Amino acid sequence: MLEFPQIDPVALQIGPLAIRWYALAYIAGIVLGWRLLRRLAQAEPQAATAQQVDDYITWATLGIILGGRLGYVLFYRPGHYLFHPLEALMVWQGGMAFHGGALGVIIATLLFCRSQKLDPLRFGDRVAVVVPIGLFFGRLANFINGELWGRVTDVPWAMVFPADRLQLPRHPSQLYQAGLEGIALFALMLILWSKAANRARTGLLTGALLAGYGAARLVGEMFREPDAHLGFLLAGVTMGQLLSLPMVVAGGYLIWRGRRAG
Repeated sequence: MLEFPQIDPVALQIGPLAIRWYALAYIAGIVLGWRLLRRLAQAEPQAATAQQVDDYITWATLGIILGGRLGYVLFYRPGHYLFHPLEALMVWQGGMAFHGGALGVIIATLLFCRSQKLDPLRFGDRVAVVVPIGLFFGRLANFINGELWGRVTDVPWAMVFPADRLQLPRHPSQLYQAGLEGIALFALMLILWSKAANRARTGLLTGALLAGYGAARLVGEMFREPDAHLGFLLAGVTMGQLLSLPMVVAGGYLIWRGRRAG
């Protein structure tokens, strides 16, 4: 069994101001994604100008934060927030859902493209390539915080997480997901992007991201401990898996549509 590397969730403390690794993870994902998106958007066939990408980042950031929080409230703890509605605004207390954030970004992208008269699928294909960067940093932040740990196991690399009241050895599933949703998915998107024929098939890269993330999450959830207040759902499926299935279906449709159009 490996010892959990206890890293202070607060990266920097300046008086009453605390800068957490979780916040830095969001910032790193957004900034690196923005810089890469500027280059991708101007590649042929051009999807947007550099200035439009700069403007889009504000829209995307709002979509991530508002969608992620609303998704957590509605998907994971609707009963709690029904009786404590003001707590839904307390983002600093934690509680973000990727699927909600994804919906938020999709809505933000559609609204932005409409305002700028851009092709939403062509622009979305560029956005899709950079999304795994944020996923990677987010999962690393989950690990540093010692949250969203894995199921009990006896593998040699199991860890006991400090916040686990049972103090049992568990899969470091946050790292599994960082590898699958972050590194592996980013590599796949770059490989697909490198082929001009794929870039010309509008919607194909967006579909690859949706299907790829959905598949990675389905696998990752097999090692991750379900949320204590939800547990396993019908037939042993977790909420994360349930929400990922529509992504696989929608992604598969966009891939089929893009290949057919190409």
